[in-house]
Amino acid sequence: MCLAIPGKILQVTNDDALLRTGQVSFGGIVKDVNLAYVPEAGVGDYVVVHVGFAISKLDEQEAQQVFEYVKQMDELMEQSDGN
Repeated sequence: MCLAIPGKILQVTNDDALLRTGQVSFGGIVKDVNLAYVPEAGVGDYVVVHVGFAISKLDEQEAQQVFEYVKQMDELMEQSDGN
């Protein structure tokens, strides 16, 4: 199973359409991400990232909702590890 994760764009580099990249924060972990598929995304925007490529833009409320789901999944995993 593959999972795409939302992240917040901190910086955009390279204006070339195919080589456009950005530094994206995933809860404090910062990774370089290809932004070619989301030319409208800029600093401060949230994007959904899959295998190093931002595949869509989403609003902050949607991103926060996903973060909450991930947190709940982590809590469930911790509970199941205790049994």
